[in-house]
Amino acid sequence: MSTSRTIHFTLNDRPVSAEIAASETIVDMLTNRFDLRGARESCGQGLCGCCTVTVDGMAVSGCLSLAWFLEGKRVQTVEGLARGGVLDPVQEAFIEAGAFQCGFCTPGFIMMVQQLLDAHPDPDEDHVRHYLTGNLCRCSAYPEIMDAVKLAVAKRKAIA
Repeated sequence: MSTSRTIHFTLNDRPVSAEIAASETIVDMLTNRFDLRGARESCGQGLCGCCTVTVDGMAVSGCLSLAWFLEGKRVQTVEGLARGGVLDPVQEAFIEAGAFQCGFCTPGFIMMVQQLLDAHPDPDEDHVRHYLTGNLCRCSAYPEIMDAVKLAVAKRKAIA
């Protein structure tokens, strides 16, 4: 019985494959196989949002989900949001609003805001707060994160 297998999926818009251990998580595979360090394990229980990636457009806790789940799927990480060396409007908004302190949680917040704005392009503040309840910032940059969401909405409208 094999303890590893090869999976094939799309990572940040390019087809890839990886030899993974049966018990390997998404965040471990992204870090160890692809040197992508945006999704980070913090709590290891899916409670903080630091390890958020999207799989077929839906947010997933990379610390809880096994990598074999990605077979045939489309995976997006914070590293894959920029296009042609230009940051995504959500990434730009987080920088411009100073929506980070230590930066550890920032990639997870960016991925969740990306998914939120894809589904709801003009959310009100209550909707944003509710949507981001699964993401924790230990430095308490929450006011700046709310500012970044508002700025991202404006940036997306400007390019639409």
